[in-house]
Amino acid sequence: MYELLILAVLLTAVVLFIRGKPVKPLIIHRPGYYHLTLAPQLDHQQAFLEQIADDFRRAPPPQGDLPGQYYEVSAAQQPGGTIEAPYLLAVALRNGTLYFQAIVPLPSHSARESRLKAVREFSEAVLTQLPLADPVDISGAESLRTAVSKAAIQSGKLVRILD
Repeated sequence: MYELLILAVLLTAVVLFIRGKPVKPLIIHRPGYYHLTLAPQLDHQQAFLEQIADDFRRAPPPQGDLPGQYYEVSAAQQPGGTIEAPYLLAVALRNGTLYFQAIVPLPSHSARESRLKAVREFSEAVLTQLPLADPVDISGAESLRTAVSKAAIQSGKLVRILD
């Protein structure tokens, strides 16, 4: 009888321990180069985002900060025939540093407007301490779009602009 009670207590403790672990985003900061904030399940996307940063650095530098750009990213096809679920990506330039934020959309974010709103809110929450500074280089945003497109082609990703 006591063995059953002890077993139940131990099982409950193990379940609470496993469920009680907080899930934290992955944050990587390389000063003057890039800052990544990734949902925990997107840590494998780091190489793709570093490729974007490398391609962007090879282009002529913009004359100021760049406003956020928002994308939906997925792989064309994984080995074994499975298709990777899409994720949402925000990219902005502040004070010479690229800021990336990537999240997995909730099932309720099925509409394009809903996905854009979700990634924009997340990005603005991360960048709240870094508002756009003058001059804002709207024309320089094209070099960032080009870097994203080039990295997507090299990585076999499908990228769709949300804004």
